[in-house]
Amino acid sequence: MRLVDDRREPYFEVLKKLHEHTGKAWVLGVTGTPGAGKSTLVGRLVGELRARDLKVAVVAVDPTSPFTGGAILGDRIRMQQHFLDEGVFIRSLATRGNLGGLSRSSGDVIRVLDAAGFDVIVVETVGVGQDELEIAQMADTTIVVVAPGLGDDVQAIKAGILEIADVFCVNKADRDGADSAVADLEQMIGMGALMRAAQKAGPHGHSAAMAILRAKPEEKAGSWSPPVVKTIAAEGRGVADLLARCEAHRAHLEVTGEGELRRAARRVRELRAVYQEMLWAEAERRLGERLTRAEDAVRGGEDPYAKAAALVEALFEGAPADGHDERKDR
Repeated sequence: MRLVDDRREPYFEVLKKLHEHTGKAWVLGVTGTPGAGKSTLVGRLVGELRARDLKVAVVAVDPTSPFTGGAILGDRIRMQQHFLDEGVFIRSLATRGNLGGLSRSSGDVIRVLDAAGFDVIVVETVGVGQDELEIAQMADTTIVVVAPGLGDDVQAIKAGILEIADVFCVNKADRDGADSAVADLEQMIGMGALMRAAQKAGPHGHSAAMAILRAKPEEKAGSWSPPVVKTIAAEGRGVADLLARCEAHRAHLEVTGEGELRRAARRVRELRAVYQEMLWAEAERRLGERLTRAEDAVRGGEDPYAKAAALVEALFEGAPADGHDERKDR
């Protein structure tokens, strides 16, 4: 696991051998604004899953320590009630400056846990924002957690959370404003469906939106509308209902075929990510000192676009391993 997270060889060969053993685990993503109680909720969800005798892995993605480069919140701080349970594995990963809410190696760690035979892999992110939406691309089912009084309705609109949430959870529902938060979310979900239908229909958007409003429940059976569930995770209230809604979404994915479409899209994204990582590593290896000199030149005020173009040209011309070619430096 550490080999993969630290990107140390032979991690690449290990991941290649694991591929044929993956694809069985249910990946459950949990994201939301800071202070919404995500970690407590995850601990309760793990308890519900373990009560069904399912093996559970938790990947908690934490902010990076500026001093060590590791996760600020360690495994030992998380979900202490599950420490002695052999059916639960908990791992904290550092974002390490990644722009999104997930660690760069999160997908590979999920692959390892999947191959290890865990039934459910719960991925909890540091928070949610405009650059922290990739959990929806990595998870089969995504829970977005909000709490009354945190301005979550505004945050949801800004961050486009309506597009990634499969299930909404209003946690800390014993606080004032919980019912209003539920009503606001349900209204936004309805408006979001109308807007998507109108955009998809183009010039006939108004008619499409009206058709949705007039549709009977049985006519909407093939689509998924994110439910909004109230919980009080600190007391365990509503957690069983939340998990039931998530399982309903999982069943929906399989019945409609959307689950396989998501997995296929995920594999394509993995291909692109691995390709880019390998290409950059090869570029550094082949260009060597030439890359360092280009960086120094840019620091001195030279045009970064021209230098980048020269580097790409040298790379695909088959520059020597040390990258040194005096003709290109003139």
